[in-house]
Amino acid sequence: MKKLKVALIAHDGKKADMLALAAEYKAFLSGCTLCATGTTGSRLEQSVGLTIEKLLSGPLGGDLQIGARIAEHNMDLVIFLRDPMTSQPHEPDINALVRACDVHNIPCATNTASAKLMLDSFKLDSLAAQTPS
Repeated sequence: MKKLKVALIAHDGKKADMLALAAEYKAFLSGCTLCATGTTGSRLEQSVGLTIEKLLSGPLGGDLQIGARIAEHNMDLVIFLRDPMTSQPHEPDINALVRACDVHNIPCATNTASAKLMLDSFKLDSLAAQTPS
């Protein structure tokens, strides 16, 4: 069975939420191929202990690198925890990534509630695939 490929991105105001989400789903995420924008990836490695392929930070184009993977059908799930109230001009633009996900039919969670639903769904699919029929 192939490993699920998950991209993790968080605006500055949502990095703590991303760390909490990743800690809660650490057992499942440990079995996935993970990539993240630079700062988010570094914090996830240090705080949660996950192995992350760290791309460029958001302001330097990490979100564009993830977008390219989406366009190449090399991503299964994007979790982009955005801060709709206080996002900063230097932070990644969620609109382009959501559009790429919509074009290529890739699930995209933009808050912790939708991320949990999607992770739980993929976890159930993974368990069902491992169960002998």
